[in-house]
Amino acid sequence: MLMTTILLIVLILLLIGGLPVFPHSKSWGYGPSGIIGTVLVVLLILLLLGKI
Repeated sequence: MLMTTILLIVLILLLIGGLPVFPHSKSWGYGPSGIIGTVLVVLLILLLLGKI
């Protein structure tokens, strides 16, 4: 249960950090959101397989 809570908090922080709302992050493109999407897919697969 503790690991799931930590992963959920980290994922929420990544989602907030990946939003291009800051002036210096407008030129980043799809990089941060693509990485966050990949992490989300991997976590979803691990959750469905029962590894988490």
